[in-house]
Amino acid sequence: MSLGKMNTFIDIVQTDLSKDESGFAIYNDTILASVRAYKEERHGTKIWANRAAFSTATCLFKFRIIPSVEVTPKLQIICNKKRYKIISAEDVRGRGMYIECLCEIMEASKNGKGNI
Repeated sequence: MSLGKMNTFIDIVQTDLSKDESGFAIYNDTILASVRAYKEERHGTKIWANRAAFSTATCLFKFRIIPSVEVTPKLQIICNKKRYKIISAEDVRGRGMYIECLCEIMEASKNGKGNI
């Protein structure tokens, strides 16, 4: 993976639920890292056909490993004002250099509250 292909900027975010003084739930985003990544949308190739186990995945992100951040499915990715839920995160070829995340786009529901 070259830096030329990693031309998309993403934020890796942890979302926490808290309550305000009135008792209403509030979602707080904490940005854990802002990095450059390679982004690939879902399309009809053999590679995406082999990923049939992750049928809900709509996007693939590859980026360099961040030593202080453990990327897990509990986290989310924000890219171009869109939010993606991480379905799977794994080390590419086990070398400890890049992480590959299969993600599902999170779309707002009809009532405008989203599906966080």
